[in-house]
Amino acid sequence: MSSRRTFVLSTAAAITSVQANANDRLRIAVLGVNGRGKDHIEGIQAQKDAEVVLLCDPDMQVAEKTAADFAAKYGRRPKIEQDLRRVFDNKEIDAVTIATPNHWHALAAIWAVQAGKDVYVEKPMSHNVWEGRKLVEAAHKYNRIVQHGVQLRSSEALQEAVEHLRKGTIGRVYMSRGLVYRWRPSIGKKTPEQAPPYLNWDLWQGPVQARQFSRRYVHYNWHWHWDYGNGDVGNQGIHETDMCMWGLGVTTLPKKITAMGGKFLFDDDKETPEVLSSSYLYPDEGKMIEFEVRPWTTNAEDGATVGNIFYGSEGYLVIKNYDTYEIYLGQKREKGPSRKAGGDHFANWIKAIRSRKTSDQNGPVETGHLASALAHLGNISYRLGRVLEFDSQAERFVGDEQANAMLTRQYRAPYVVPEKV
Repeated sequence: MSSRRTFVLSTAAAITSVQANANDRLRIAVLGVNGRGKDHIEGIQAQKDAEVVLLCDPDMQVAEKTAADFAAKYGRRPKIEQDLRRVFDNKEIDAVTIATPNHWHALAAIWAVQAGKDVYVEKPMSHNVWEGRKLVEAAHKYNRIVQHGVQLRSSEALQEAVEHLRKGTIGRVYMSRGLVYRWRPSIGKKTPEQAPPYLNWDLWQGPVQARQFSRRYVHYNWHWHWDYGNGDVGNQGIHETDMCMWGLGVTTLPKKITAMGGKFLFDDDKETPEVLSSSYLYPDEGKMIEFEVRPWTTNAEDGATVGNIFYGSEGYLVIKNYDTYEIYLGQKREKGPSRKAGGDHFANWIKAIRSRKTSDQNGPVETGHLASALAHLGNISYRLGRVLEFDSQAERFVGDEQANAMLTRQYRAPYVVPEKV
C-alpha cells in the first residue's frame, strides 16, 4: 500500500460512476467514529439514497464498539478499517465523511478527492490556513463535492435570517459578533505513557511531528493542544465564524486582526486559551467581526450563549444555536421577525453529489476554507501577541515572516499535504 495517494480517478470517470449509480444508494465510509462521527452515521442512515457501509478509526476498540452499536440499531454490521488509506483505495466507496481530529481534516479530504471520493468534512475544514487553500485547489482540480460540516447553512430559519440582512431589515449591517460560551472544565494533567495496543498511535498523529502517547490528547482533549486542535474558536466556533462571514456577505479574509486572552481558571494541560477575544477588520467594506470565547460561568447575550449577533443601522439580529433567529428594531428594541426551523445538511450534500453542481451546496469548500482560516488568523494574533495586517488576495501577512510561518506546519512523512495537489 502506498504511503501517499497515487491512484486518481479521472474527472470524467468519476462523474460517470456517480451518474451510473444514480438510482442506487451511495456507499459511504465514516472516518473517525468516536464523537461527531456517530452523528454522521445517523445523518447518513436517515437518507433514503445513501448508506454507511464502512467505519474507519485508528482506535480499533472504538471501531469495534461502533460497528456493534450500528449492527444492533440497523440490523447489519458495516466493515471496519484502521487505516484510512485503505478506505481511499476501496473502489466500492463513493464518498467519505471525515470526523477525525482537526489535524487530519484537510489531508484526509485531499487524499479522498484524489481517489475520486466526494467528501463531507467536519469543521474546521483545516488545521491551518495553507492546507485549507490546498483542499480548495484539490476539490476544484478533481471536480469533487466537498461539503463543510456547518449544518446551520442548511437551516431554513438561518437562510431566511440572511435574506433579512441582505434586504435591509435591520438597515446597513456593519458588524457581526460570534459567541462561544461553552462549559469547559479543567482537563487535569496526564503524563506520557505507552500507547494501548488497540490504538495505532502513529496513524492517529498523522501529519504531526511524533510525540509520546498521553491521555491528555486521546480522545477529546486534543482540541486544547496546538498540534492537534485550534481551541474553541476552531472547535464550536467555526459554526459562528462561518455565520459571521455569511451574514456580513464578506467573501475574503480580513485585512487587520487582533486577539488577546489567556488561561485564568485552571492549572491544567490545556495549551489553548480559555478566554479569547478577537477582532477582524474589513476596512474597504466598512465591516468588522468580533468573536469571543468564554469557558465557564457567564451571562448570555440576548439569550444566546452559542450563536451570533448582527448589528445594523436600524436594529440587530440574534442567531441562537443552529436554527433560530430573532430581530430587534430601533432604540426601544421592538420585536421584529423571528423563526425557528432546521434543515438537513447531509441531504444537501447528497443532492449536490447527485447533480454534480457545487451551486447546489449550502456549505461549499470555499466557505469552509474562509470560516476556518478566520479562526486560524485570530489564533496566530493571540499567540504572537500583536496586531497583524493581512493580504487577503495572497493569503499572507504583510511584512511578518514569523506570522507567515504559522500559516502552515512542518508535516511528518508520509502524512504530507502536497504543494501540488
